[in-house]
Formats: sequence, C-alpha cells, structure tokens
Amino acid sequence: MPDIRSLFVTRLYRAALSEQGPNIDPQELENSCMIIAQDDEAGQDWCAENDYPGYTSYASLTDLPWRFPIFADLVASLDAHVATFAADLEFDLDDRPLKLEDIWINILPEGGFHSSHLHPHSVISGTTYVAMPEGASALKLEDPRHARMMAAPPRRKQAREEMRSFVYETPKVGDVLLWESWLRHEVPMNTAEDERISVSFNYAWA
Repeated sequence: MPDIRSLFVTRLYRAALSEQGPNIDPQELENSCMIIAQDDEAGQDWCAENDYPGYTSYASLTDLPWRFPIFADLVASLDAHVATFAADLEFDLDDRPLKLEDIWINILPEGGFHSSHLHPHSVISGTTYVAMPEGASALKLEDPRHARMMAAPPRRKQAREEMRSFVYETPKVGDVLLWESWLRHEVPMNTAEDERISVSFNYAWA
C-alpha cells in the first residue's frame, strides 16, 4: 500500500465564545453594535465614500473595548480562545503572547458582501458572530495553494474537505472562528433580508 500523508496543514478553530472567558449576553452585544453603528458618523462617511455595502467600524474606531464594557469582556474571552489556538498551532512565542491588534464591527445588509482578502500584518485573525439570520452568508475560505495549481484539473464535487479548493463555514450566533492571518477568505453576498452582524479582530506577536 502506498504511504500518502497530508503535509502543511491549514487549521481552522471553531468554538462557542462562551466556552472561555466572561459570559457575554448576545443581545447586549448586538445592541451595542447597533448603537455604535448609528453614532459613528466617521464610519458611516467612510463606508459611503468607499462604496462599502453596509457598515464597518474598521476605518473609524480603534477603542471599542474602552467605549463599551461588553467589548472589554469580549476581548478577555477572545484572548483565551486565541491562546488555545496558538498552542494547537505549536507556535514558539518565546514568552511573548499574541495580543489584540484591532477589533471592529461589521454589519452587512441584504446584498452586502466582503470580497476576498487576507490580513498580512497579523498572526491570527477571526470573527465572532452576533446576528446570523436564516440565509445569511457563510464564511468562504480559500485553499492557500490555489494560485499555484496552474494546470490542475478541478476537484470532484464530493471531494474530502481537506482536498477542496474552497470551504464554506456556516457559523451560529455566539460562535468564534479563528484562522492564521495569511489564509484568504471572503463573505459572499448576504441573501437574508435581515442584517448579518459580526465582530472581527486581528492578533499580532508583540
């Protein structure tokens, strides 16, 4: 029998936010996101100027944990999840833990999307999900080898998950997803009538 192994594995972390850190009320977090979006005129202006389909605080607010205590609790929970994931990734951090670099709110209305991208200046990126109405778009993750498969035939429709060119992960409210920041990902068009709300973040090695 041939010896066939998987090399250079890409890891995806998924857990309930409540599994580690403070207990966070999902409704309070959703209300806080909506209040911030309504009050953030600079963020609204940036979204309008850049044709962003919905709202993001990425370009306007850098102090969410200071503004709302629930975001400080959220960061405490995320710190614990990221530490668990970093251990699974076998990182040698030299007693310098990964630290939150930025955190921002995303609100995508019906028809909103976020095109394919990565986070080149971070180590671990992720999202926790605040509102996921029925029909809201999944997270689309791209095989990092994709650009190098110049002459490869397409994969079978029922290929094993680790062999697919794209994987769609459908989170639930209260889930947190983590991945290494070099992994290209996108949010396809939201086909739900209601808004899809999430909080995304980056962790860097200090």
